[in-house]
Amino acid sequence: MPDGASKLTEKPSVCTLDCPDTCSLTVSVADDRIVKVRGSRANPMTDGAICSKVSNLTPEFVHGPDRIRTPLRRTGPRGTGQFEPVSWDLALDLIHEGLSQVISRYGPQAVIPFNYAGPHGILAQDSMSLRFFNRLGASHLIRDSLCGGVRGRAVASVLGRVPGATMEQAAKSDLIIVWGNNATCSNLHLVRHINAARRQGAKLIVVDPRRVKIAAKADMHLPVRPGADVVLAWAIAAEIERTGGVKTAFIEQHVLGAERFLGAARDWTPERAEDASGVPAEDIREAARLYVAAERPVIAIGNGLERNRNGGSGIRAICALPALAGKFGVEGAGLIYSASAIFPRTPDRLHRSDLSPAGTRILDIVDLPGHILDDSLDPPVRGAVIYSHNPVIALPDQAQVIRALMHPDLFTVGIEAAMTDSMLYCDVVLPACTSFEHADLYAAYGQNYLQRAEAVVPPVGESRPLTDIFRSLAARFGFDDPAFTASDEELMDDALDATDPRMAGRKPSSIRAGEAVPMLCDGEVPVLFRSTFPATPSGKIELWSDRLAAESGQGLPGFVPVTDAYPLVLISPASDQRVTSTFGGCAVNAGMPLLEMHPADVAARGLTDGTKVRVWNDLGEVHLMLKVTTGVRPGVVSSDKGAWMKTSDNGQTVSALAPTGLGDLGGACFNDARVDVGAV
Repeated sequence: MPDGASKLTEKPSVCTLDCPDTCSLTVSVADDRIVKVRGSRANPMTDGAICSKVSNLTPEFVHGPDRIRTPLRRTGPRGTGQFEPVSWDLALDLIHEGLSQVISRYGPQAVIPFNYAGPHGILAQDSMSLRFFNRLGASHLIRDSLCGGVRGRAVASVLGRVPGATMEQAAKSDLIIVWGNNATCSNLHLVRHINAARRQGAKLIVVDPRRVKIAAKADMHLPVRPGADVVLAWAIAAEIERTGGVKTAFIEQHVLGAERFLGAARDWTPERAEDASGVPAEDIREAARLYVAAERPVIAIGNGLERNRNGGSGIRAICALPALAGKFGVEGAGLIYSASAIFPRTPDRLHRSDLSPAGTRILDIVDLPGHILDDSLDPPVRGAVIYSHNPVIALPDQAQVIRALMHPDLFTVGIEAAMTDSMLYCDVVLPACTSFEHADLYAAYGQNYLQRAEAVVPPVGESRPLTDIFRSLAARFGFDDPAFTASDEELMDDALDATDPRMAGRKPSSIRAGEAVPMLCDGEVPVLFRSTFPATPSGKIELWSDRLAAESGQGLPGFVPVTDAYPLVLISPASDQRVTSTFGGCAVNAGMPLLEMHPADVAARGLTDGTKVRVWNDLGEVHLMLKVTTGVRPGVVSSDKGAWMKTSDNGQTVSALAPTGLGDLGGACFNDARVDVGAV
């Protein structure tokens, strides 16, 4: 090494971003700065490969100009970015004073944590933070309505809380159906296993309104209209029955409600389903034929299809297909959806739910801006702490979110690594460490390996880990219970049940950095009806749900079409340059985002490829660059989610056009946005 050259060291880590893959990483560090990130082989799922986002953008994200390096106090109007640096002691005093005033006037439930899933480390996502809010007596927040919750509730209503097939099992499938999953952007390692299956002759069907990258490799692309997935699944189910593919013996032993489900499905002939879903009748028949003929078909269900009013119904109907055709019991068959249930988590112990007063109210994250604006709410929301979340960009109806954060009586604290658009509205901002600057424990929602990471660089500036920040806040509020002085290692051990056989006698804190511990079911990967079994009230697959029937009259899936004066469906899928809004501040994401539009819709409006267009509805107007492509179906336009305000020339991004209503199982309905497009 030449004299004066910096010594390069390589350290193991884990990707913390909101992605099912939870990759193991090798991080190259010089002079306490990250200079390179690549995949490692610690986690067999990663196998040395990671997405270009994390590989290319992490150094700028950790060390770039948007990084918050010191506590800040707002000095100008909200949203203007006028702050002054202050000491940690003063910042904590200001927060204590502000929240105490809210509590003194309105009570503790006037305060709420306004967080989501920026980092997916167990400690950073919520550990000491919820202990603090539970002890404070703050309102609770339902977060999973924003993403993932509908899929979880839908699958649980059919199968109970059991893990799905692992991504690796796709390599053993002879038919893979990727449904509502833009895998090359947000589930990269599933694609590797699909490619392995394809080399062995497996067929691939992709169901998506867009011709996403993986659809270009598929034997069939079914361009379903957003919100009509349930219709397509019903029609396939009816074709399975019509062609003799229903496995009666399997149903009699393992399935409840099959006849009721099929009674609803029979109404949807391929021709009728074509009218509603946009998928040609002959393609519906062929998809059903391929599914019945396959010995090991697997359906990989993404989150995309839950983002509409019929999202839960669509997922429930998809889950019915392997139940009706008896496609369970072997590796490579069944459903890939989530691995979350395979980890023996102990959330009540980690979050200390017992500290929260009985009867504390629960608010939904999608509804929270409306609640803040509702001065008649008792008590009103008057204190919010935003962390691990960028609500201005991530929530629907952006204008309402901004109005809420501008409420003159709202005291808002921000805790963040980067100066996001949401931080601009906070009264006090605290600098948080990124995942590369503190230890954490990583489960996953897409694969079955438990991992741990240590810091690979020191905290940037005066930033602190979220656990340390909430310990300090607890101390300022006089919370002296040992729960608030627990170390990060103790929090890790509180997060999972070390006595569970899946932990093989290991304490979570003892897992080494650079190690990935497989979570197995009786010593093998989860295979429904072999190593796992339905965890429903009946112990069977439930195509009719007594619970949902009692709660909401939804014993069976349903279909409610969207009627709207605006003619085009706007969808906002994952970006290949961002993970939700993370990395939105990086230079590569500075340009105006694209709007993809079919040539027929472009011609009808006299628009020109490569020009700026306005996209509008009653909620707002967004300016985007037009890309004409047959990659989206007619009647649908698409613009990737997560772009920051700096990409906009009129102060709104694509989330401004999304409605705030909740769908059938309580999820955000981004893809119910209806818009029109014209020249600027």
